[in-house]
Amino acid sequence: MELEKKTVFEEGQVLLFDKPLYWTSFDLVNKIRIMIRSSLGVKKIKVGHAGTLDPLATGLMIVCTGKATKSINGYMDFDKEYVAKFCLGGTTPSFDMETEVDAVYPTDHITKELVENKLLEFIGPQKQLPPLHSAKFIDGKRAYEYARKGIDIEIKPSDITITELELINFGIPTLEVRIRCSKGTYIRSLARDLGKSLGTGAYLSSLVRTAIGPYKIENAINLEIFENILLEVKQNQNLPV
Repeated sequence: MELEKKTVFEEGQVLLFDKPLYWTSFDLVNKIRIMIRSSLGVKKIKVGHAGTLDPLATGLMIVCTGKATKSINGYMDFDKEYVAKFCLGGTTPSFDMETEVDAVYPTDHITKELVENKLLEFIGPQKQLPPLHSAKFIDGKRAYEYARKGIDIEIKPSDITITELELINFGIPTLEVRIRCSKGTYIRSLARDLGKSLGTGAYLSSLVRTAIGPYKIENAINLEIFENILLEVKQNQNLPV
């Protein structure tokens, strides 16, 4: 990723990052904020992101700094692309590997043709029920806050659209699928719903976000590269190293 030599991050930058596994989206944003402040001597700077990724997911995050944070909502409206791995034959309360498998189901009847046919049924506009273990706001709190306390709450279905579903690799128990979808789509919920449709259980075992609108994971940087960019900016601004 190229930045102008004398860029001031307060003026606004749109940065593409590959979020590390096990980090929350907030962890990444906070780390970037700290790095900018400590490297460039900036006392206060706005840093935000367009689209949350779960800790167990990796991949593309759009991070905006300074005045560019005003454009975050526009980036959030873009379609997203993911590569997901679904583990068949079991379910978990969170629909992913955050929680333990709570039930097992047979998979002997699963064929590649069956999977491909069922995937076609999920293409188009639809109602999707978000996971209880999610960051969705319910009465001012995140849904996962209720889930972790064992509190039953009602979550209403969301309107989403899935435009592309491609079976990349077929195997038992693991399927690898490429997904293009609207904002607000939960890939964990897709795993749950696909499992039901196949007459078995399924949960999300791996997730990488590969694109947000026209922005691609291939153009994303990591924190080590960003540290080098900050050093270059500092040197070109004649700041003390």
